[in-house]
Amino acid sequence: MNFEQADDLNEVIRAVGIRHRALSIAALAPFGIHPGHKLVLFELDAAGSLTQAQLAAATGFEPPTITLSVRQLEDAGLVARRPSPTDRRATLVELSDKGRALLPELQAAWCRVGEQTIASFTAIPLDQLTDVLADLAASLDTSHHQAASDPFNEPVPVLPRDVARRIRQGRNPFRAP
Repeated sequence: MNFEQADDLNEVIRAVGIRHRALSIAALAPFGIHPGHKLVLFELDAAGSLTQAQLAAATGFEPPTITLSVRQLEDAGLVARRPSPTDRRATLVELSDKGRALLPELQAAWCRVGEQTIASFTAIPLDQLTDVLADLAASLDTSHHQAASDPFNEPVPVLPRDVARRIRQGRNPFRAP
């Protein structure tokens, strides 16, 4: 790949990321949450009660980010914390009734984001696009592992194993099986 090709590819990916994030933020703002909050809420819906460490592993967020997000979601009444019945050191996070009631609206908003994202896209069918993007995400994860041996490379976040597996399988990477 020459520099122009690399620059074109990298700039298109950057532009897609920026625009998709802006679209996501706008779609979720009426609910008082942001994309990271949505990911936590959907993970709790899929998996049930989790510790903050489990949430961090499932979402790929750093533990301090999960701590802040859980605090914000708890302040909004969307999640609740309770002591773990099996581990006195652990606290479980779970959806509140208000959080559970909000899920259908969040899912509908997230569907609209997806529809808006590909509204003018006609190059390939949606299932093929999802496969291509999943391959791209998996390639980035593989590239990180190859680059990790180079001491001059900046650290790159690694996808949690379960998220990377779901990408390789062509499934929604942020929904538990």
